[in-house]
Amino acid sequence: MAYVRPNHTSKASIKRALAKGEKVEVFQPGLGNVPYDGTIDIEGPWHPKPHTWYGSATLKDGKVVKVS
Repeated sequence: MAYVRPNHTSKASIKRALAKGEKVEVFQPGLGNVPYDGTIDIEGPWHPKPHTWYGSATLKDGKVVKVS
């Protein structure tokens, strides 16, 4: 599982940010590399808040282009 940056509190928040053209990135602390293109599982928000949402992110050129 990877996290998104900035630390969104919901998938809806990520979708709104993408619709506005804001940059959303994915990172995986200490667990290897994130693919540059493709699909990855995501969760959030990150520590210290408990995870409240899980989903999938489609990446293109290292940036999130779609969340489901």
